[in-house]
Amino acid sequence: MDKKMLPVGVEDFEKLIKEGFYFVDKTGMIAELLRNPAQVSLFTRPRRFGKTLNMSMLKCFFETGGDPSVFEGLAIADETELCGKYMGKFPVCFISLKDVGANSFERAKEQMGSVIADAVYPFKFLLDSAVLDESDKEVFRGLTNRHMDEQTICDSMRIVTRLLEKHYGQKVILLIDEYDVPLQKAFYGGYYDEMVQLIRSLFSKALKTNPSLQFAVLTGCLRISKESIFTGMNNLRVLTVADPRFDEYFGFTDEEVHEMLEYYGFSETYRAVKDWYDGYCFGGEEVYCPWDVLNYIDLLRADPKARPENFWANSSGNDVVREFVRKLDVSVTARELENLVAGDVVMKEIRPELTYREMYDSIENIWSLLYMTGYLTKRGEAEGRMMPLVVPNMEIRDIFTTQIMDLFKEQVAGDGAMVREFCGALKDGNAGKTEELLRQYLRQTVGVRDTFVRRNLKENFYHGILLGILSFKGNWYVTSNYETGDGYGDILIETEDDGLGIVIEVKYAHDGDLEKGVEQALRQIGERHYDTALSKRGIKRVLRYGIACYRKECRVGIVL
Repeated sequence: MDKKMLPVGVEDFEKLIKEGFYFVDKTGMIAELLRNPAQVSLFTRPRRFGKTLNMSMLKCFFETGGDPSVFEGLAIADETELCGKYMGKFPVCFISLKDVGANSFERAKEQMGSVIADAVYPFKFLLDSAVLDESDKEVFRGLTNRHMDEQTICDSMRIVTRLLEKHYGQKVILLIDEYDVPLQKAFYGGYYDEMVQLIRSLFSKALKTNPSLQFAVLTGCLRISKESIFTGMNNLRVLTVADPRFDEYFGFTDEEVHEMLEYYGFSETYRAVKDWYDGYCFGGEEVYCPWDVLNYIDLLRADPKARPENFWANSSGNDVVREFVRKLDVSVTARELENLVAGDVVMKEIRPELTYREMYDSIENIWSLLYMTGYLTKRGEAEGRMMPLVVPNMEIRDIFTTQIMDLFKEQVAGDGAMVREFCGALKDGNAGKTEELLRQYLRQTVGVRDTFVRRNLKENFYHGILLGILSFKGNWYVTSNYETGDGYGDILIETEDDGLGIVIEVKYAHDGDLEKGVEQALRQIGERHYDTALSKRGIKRVLRYGIACYRKECRVGIVL
């Protein structure tokens, strides 16, 4: 039996339903929105949690001329009274600001004009409306001009809602997706103040005391300071990741993931999926990242033995983590990150409202940013503004450790003398000096403690540190996890000296017994013949190193 297609990257609700993609039913959000109304609702969630698909779903439900059949069999169809009163009854204007961002304000303004023109294009029938007069139609023509001036941009949403109300005799629903993207890009582009002024004017006219507005829904990643762009808007309801309302409608619940894995025949991967992609706490609901779950199931369908991957990191940048790691110049903060990576809880004050200009002003603000963007999540009950924060899952832990390793490599690159000394000690068979220098390197990095991950993943961290050091020895040929003998050797090295090679096996001393760890590593090299590949390449002399690590301590043993 053929399975439904996976909606990887599909954000058009009607397309998803009509073309038979797998759909996790979030239509209950519509009923909750109608039973708990607000003039303007702002949903803030991390990227890749289904914000755009939900907005497309709202558009399909409310807009006049929509196809009611797409909701057959879904949860909202059981709400017959609500469907009869609201389904297909409103003009809906849907605008996404995700593509507004450039290197200059002038270029970004042009993009904004183009986005607005695209958003109003479906309403070109207004030019033939018997209800609108010629002056109305002339105003509308100005909105279809992609090169509209700044004043027209600011007036655009208020104008189009007024004209739609006049034509239909019905107030308008306004949906604005990714509202904060232009501000984010303006911050990095150096024209933040100009964009704030533009967005503030646009939103004020569209959302504040707009008599043509039925209601509006906005989505974004961050709750931008009210003083910045929502000045004077007393009709704004903000629903952040901490709010218990609507908490199950962004992200997949545990039950939903169970059902999906069972449907595609991958129930046995549940534990791995949970470890890697679950753990986000929105309000009172624990959810998975939909983007990751869908991508991993898609990968499993091609390769049932595939291991989880970091799909979130590959979908966009991780600037906030990079900046956070770079600011770890205070030992207390470095230890707090070490605790987080190890799986512990850190209590931090969360500021729910920030401007982009404030985000990187202090390490305290970055804690809030990490929480709001999904790199940290709540675990337990908050005490006022003090939030118990944790790294949600293996995927985010991988992002943190990758950034830590990248920074470590930058530090190593600037420490050429120490690299030469370390590699010289390795080549000379000086286990004591190698151990001393490696310990110095370990103390420069954030450690990984015992509680969070399996032993082999801890070993990967120390393995990565060694590779980071060795990568700057340009005339050495270094291979990692190379198939040789009866297994995979951790690190194999051909030095610049003909006939000299090095084998390194890394162990994590889970019980703190470094001597035992070294013995195990050396025994494994011998029993599995990891030096075979070097011998086949004509290497006559091989140094075999066993290295055991525990937190920031290490022990190095050698067999000549």
